[in-house]
Amino acid sequence: MVGEKILLLSPHTDDGELGCGATISKLIRQGKQVYYAAFSACEQSVLPNFPKDILISEVKAATATLGIPSENLKLFRYDVRTFNYHRQAILDDLIKLRETIQPDTVLIPSINDIHQDHKTMAEEALRAFKFVNIFSYELPWNNLNFNTCAFEVVSEEDAQCKVNALAQYKSQAHRPYANEEFLRSQLRMRGVQVAQRYAEVFEVVRLVMN
Repeated sequence: MVGEKILLLSPHTDDGELGCGATISKLIRQGKQVYYAAFSACEQSVLPNFPKDILISEVKAATATLGIPSENLKLFRYDVRTFNYHRQAILDDLIKLRETIQPDTVLIPSINDIHQDHKTMAEEALRAFKFVNIFSYELPWNNLNFNTCAFEVVSEEDAQCKVNALAQYKSQAHRPYANEEFLRSQLRMRGVQVAQRYAEVFEVVRLVMN
């Protein structure tokens, strides 16, 4: 991954870990500064047997598992599935992140992601961070098209760290992709594509070469 300061934009808590949790583990081990910004705790979608704000405590535990310092976790409280109604406010928050963090690289959902919040986040991130490196991470259940053009090779340690981080999301365990079998199979498949054991894949949206 390019640069020393990385900002991961996660529309909802857990999107970032699902898309590139193993890469984040690797970057942390390399000593890079990683920041994680989640824009919704999805309180309207939490199952009734959990507290409505459960995802706030879960994302704190998950990002800590990846090694992200607590002070590098930024939480916003937009309602799930309403991002397209709050474009300017989201853009303003992104610009504030740009000014305070000054990242070298920003990780975002795919522009082709069909979830309305993910797509809005990606589009506004392009406006806010148009002068730095931008890579899109993969969420295959939402990506109609995904250009597999950049692979981050990761280790068994990174793969297990991703699994452990996502295990913190007890409230999301019912999701079909929220299990070790799927997570490892995706890492394995992308690894095979580059003759490695494990990898995560990214779309290159913008690459600044100095």
